[in-house]
Amino acid sequence: MRISLGRGRKNLREVATGDTLDFWRVIYASRGERRLLLYAEMKLPGEAWLEFCIDGDQIKQIATFRPLGLGGRLYWYAVLPFHYFIFNGMINKIAE
Repeated sequence: MRISLGRGRKNLREVATGDTLDFWRVIYASRGERRLLLYAEMKLPGEAWLEFCIDGDQIKQIATFRPLGLGGRLYWYAVLPFHYFIFNGMINKIAE
């Protein structure tokens, strides 16, 4: 028996709009377009999206953050140095 709070995916082999992956909500998933768009559902001083697109043999990762007020901007600059390591490590693991 699996206990959950209604989060997760309905199908472990496919990702569909509305599914959750950790603290990300799948906003758009298209195998044909080779595109995945995720929205952060964690508490942030703003809104965050993470997008993956496959173009030929390359995978592109685009992180977007829209800060909310001064707190959002301070947060963005405080975590900015860590983003290179986080996102670079993430894309390398996905590419493997």
